[in-house]
Amino acid sequence: MNVCVVGSGYVGLVTGACLADFGMNVVGVDKDASKVTMLTGGRVPIYEPGLETIVQKNMAEGRLRFTTDLAPAIQAAQVIFIAVGTPPLPDGSADLTFIREVATSIGRHLNGYKVVVTKSTVPIGTGKMIEEIVRTGSGERHPFAVVSNPEFLREGSAIEDFMQPDRVVIGTRDPRAIEMMLDVYSPLHAADVPFVITDVESAELIKYASNGFLATKISFINEIAVLCEALGANVEVVARGMGLDNRIGPKFLHAGPGFGGSCFPKDTRAVAQIARDHGREFRIIEAVLAVNVETQERMVEKIAKELGTIEGKTLAVLGLAFKPNTDDIRESPALPIVRGLIDKGAHVRTFDPAAMDACRPILPEATFCDNAYETATGADAVIILTEWNPFRKLELERLRGLVKTPLIIDLRNLYEPDKMAEAGFDYISIGRPNGRARQSPAGETA
Repeated sequence: MNVCVVGSGYVGLVTGACLADFGMNVVGVDKDASKVTMLTGGRVPIYEPGLETIVQKNMAEGRLRFTTDLAPAIQAAQVIFIAVGTPPLPDGSADLTFIREVATSIGRHLNGYKVVVTKSTVPIGTGKMIEEIVRTGSGERHPFAVVSNPEFLREGSAIEDFMQPDRVVIGTRDPRAIEMMLDVYSPLHAADVPFVITDVESAELIKYASNGFLATKISFINEIAVLCEALGANVEVVARGMGLDNRIGPKFLHAGPGFGGSCFPKDTRAVAQIARDHGREFRIIEAVLAVNVETQERMVEKIAKELGTIEGKTLAVLGLAFKPNTDDIRESPALPIVRGLIDKGAHVRTFDPAAMDACRPILPEATFCDNAYETATGADAVIILTEWNPFRKLELERLRGLVKTPLIIDLRNLYEPDKMAEAGFDYISIGRPNGRARQSPAGETA
């Protein structure tokens, strides 16, 4: 089957490469000529484990290619995936400019029955809008179907998520389109992956509802962490006790500095705006968003409280990406925290395995280092902001000899407090008792 994927960003590139691996003949289309040139050379413009390998493999086997020429790609395809950006507008709603542009092009070049698939995260009703644009643009000369097929890819594990998904959602009222989509995803269907076949509107809402609920779990456990710190409880034990209940589950119950990335903040704001547009207030989601902002602000306060004053301190920050195994800094909670520290007069030294190039223009005051140990040299505190695996295995004796003050403020709970105290560090984490290896300023052991 010939497939066209419009948009070679994160979602489009992963989708196109994986569908090619399923045996589809895939053309990836992007209007960015430099990106297409890079991809044609077998290089990918984003950091995602395994993606470059699968792109190169399927290009070599002739199932995947890239172009800037949309018209012939549309005409040759039986299924057209729309995977362009839907960035947030100032009110939090999704900007559908690129969606409209692609739909207009599809209508203009429609030359037979096509299945038009929305892979981008879009507001409820977008499918109907696409249908109207394509019908008008084509002059109703050819039949077509519109499908909502939302993505559920986690950055850092996108290939695995595509190849072994929890479910595949297909939203359409067209039986022929359902049959073709099942053909596209035949390897998953054969592997007994659950398929949810529904209408377009329900499929569109499933994406927002899923991300909104996961964001709610994160904000909820961050509020529980505040209670744990006030009451002397341990948030990790509380989260484990909650997660063993099958109705709740253990995932997304990890206390930290708040959620970020390209999906959760954007999608939660978008669904809140969708509710407002329909005369409703989505109070739970509004609270989730407020808690996330407050959580990031509280992290700066937590650091300031431990240091006494931030002004003039040298702080070693480990991690800038919103999560490990990606270079994505969109809405990363690390960034407002680092900005807050700089604004309070700290000198920030920082290292991230993948995200530093993206951060240099927006954190010009920071010193970017080559590794964690260079970052920690002479520091008054080491602050862990992203849970990269290398940060879980720091050589503590070496680190102890480099820092000015043996203080680690771990906002990802990567270490055990008692073991850190034994290693000679004062250790502060989220929602857990502190580990103390030295006297507090008041002369008392905390």
